[in-house]
Amino acid sequence: MAALGTGNLTLADWAKRLDPDGKVPKIVELLSQSNEILDDMTFIEGNLPTGHRTTVRTGLPAVAWRLLNQGVVPSKSTTAQIDEQAGMLEAWSEVDKDLALLNGNISAFRLSEAMAFIEAMNQEMGRVLFYGNAGVAPEQFTGMSVRYSSSTAANADNVIKAGGAGADNTSIWLISWGPDTITGIFPKGSKAGLIHEDFGEVTVDMTAGLPGARMRALQERFQWKNGIAVRDWRYACRICNIDISDLGGAPPITTIIDAMERAVETIPDERGKKVFYMNRTIRRFLRKEVREAVGRGGGLTYENYAGKRTLMFDDIPIRRVDQLINAEALVV
Repeated sequence: MAALGTGNLTLADWAKRLDPDGKVPKIVELLSQSNEILDDMTFIEGNLPTGHRTTVRTGLPAVAWRLLNQGVVPSKSTTAQIDEQAGMLEAWSEVDKDLALLNGNISAFRLSEAMAFIEAMNQEMGRVLFYGNAGVAPEQFTGMSVRYSSSTAANADNVIKAGGAGADNTSIWLISWGPDTITGIFPKGSKAGLIHEDFGEVTVDMTAGLPGARMRALQERFQWKNGIAVRDWRYACRICNIDISDLGGAPPITTIIDAMERAVETIPDERGKKVFYMNRTIRRFLRKEVREAVGRGGGLTYENYAGKRTLMFDDIPIRRVDQLINAEALVV
């Protein structure tokens, strides 16, 4: 089986092409260690300074059978343009120079601090990827849950309800990543991935302590411009309303496995690279079913995928995403 990203550019591929000195790829490698989505998610450079404009087909032309000496009325397809917005995630680090010197190894101390910023940005990116809503928070991009939030909308066939009725619900996602299906984006003319700028030793004004106080600090800036473009909504499926309190019996696992089978069949063809995403609660539950009952955990296997032992369903890898919460509202 080919590794994800073989035919399409992932964030690591973009970074290696854009920054030959190796600094950005190292950051991207650290990002991937903390956010499994980045192992799968393809990225394209947007065609707008703020994101990407996608043209989608909304209707097919009319066709007709005809007899000899009879004509056919001309027809045409219809299209629409959708502007996808990218967000700008940013953070600054200012560490007292003398505090760093106490460590004895300034480089190691600063790396440990940078790792905390990278982890925070990873978690926020993962949260917005699934729950972002530009209509409420215009500085963010719109995530997947807002786009797949109704069982009566145009994409209702790709919203599968698992029967939950309480307030402790979660979702499983099946996404087929690809430049023509669903992909990550970064604005036109910008860099892919996390930008890290080290300004070295600077003087900063302190907000605490005496008015006008200053301090020599080691200053760094982290910035990540990213978003998603759902170019074809048919290539993602949300299994929603999974009631966490109902887990543990035969009906829930039967429901989940059945829903995962339905999700696989919902994706129209093999374009893109399909991956399941779920939080650790659901993934731990599925692992338990694999161990205890082969029949109940049917379709779930462990395989060597891209050099890693990976839980699979129907030859599709299952990734853990901790930003998928257990307190989702019911999808109606």
